[in-house]
Amino acid sequence: MPRIAVLQMTSGIDPEANAETILRALADAREGGAKMLLTPEMSLLLDRDRQRAAPNILGEKESPFLARFANAAREQDMWLTVGAPVRLDDGKFANRQWVFDPACTHPVSYDKIHMFDVTLADGESWRESNAYRPGEEVVTIEDTPVRRLGLTTCYDIRFPALFEALGRRRCDLIAIPAAFTCPTGAAHWHTLVRARAIEASAFVVAPAQVGSHEDGRLTYGHSLVVDPWGEVLLDMGGEKAGLGFADVDLARIDEVRRQVPSLANRREIAN
Repeated sequence: MPRIAVLQMTSGIDPEANAETILRALADAREGGAKMLLTPEMSLLLDRDRQRAAPNILGEKESPFLARFANAAREQDMWLTVGAPVRLDDGKFANRQWVFDPACTHPVSYDKIHMFDVTLADGESWRESNAYRPGEEVVTIEDTPVRRLGLTTCYDIRFPALFEALGRRRCDLIAIPAAFTCPTGAAHWHTLVRARAIEASAFVVAPAQVGSHEDGRLTYGHSLVVDPWGEVLLDMGGEKAGLGFADVDLARIDEVRRQVPSLANRREIAN
């Protein structure tokens, strides 16, 4: 039964400081018996001031962090996910999730597909698409410690078609790294994470940003691990950063899929 670690963070505007937090957590996760550490959306840099953040957002070829994370994953014999903004060739950014395995020299990456373009009832406004280019590919990874891993990011959680695609690929664990706002988190976070686990008959791990950040935002926290039946195995609360652990019972996935074979019973719906 593989053990995973979840890092709840209060990431700031200095990527070097954030990277050190992630690397310390990776070592602590290994000490705690985990085979994989999952970190939140934008764990490497969380800065809503795009002008200030721009010098810290590099293309993958220029980033010094990829080699550091890859080396750490190899040295610790651990899998690691990291969220980061990445500069693209057209000058826009990608909201990217990197997945490092102990043998890799370059990570598998997933770019967030759905852009968070909203104005909340309290007047708080976000226009992610002004600076970020949405991803276009569904990404899964075979042969991880938790079998088949599916990748999503934050706002993706509100779009069932993506999770339908991951379900069709029979993902065993789906990652939803996030930086949910407090109003939407309080209203929808637990419900959506549990629903996605139930729909996919899979474990869902949702590492989250929490608390008051250097750039002035507040995030909801409550990093979660939910099993395929929708049972919450880990809830890290909404108060502080930290490291949590959960054991992933892979036999539970097969048991739930036999009991409620919704993936096998699914039919195409005409438009």
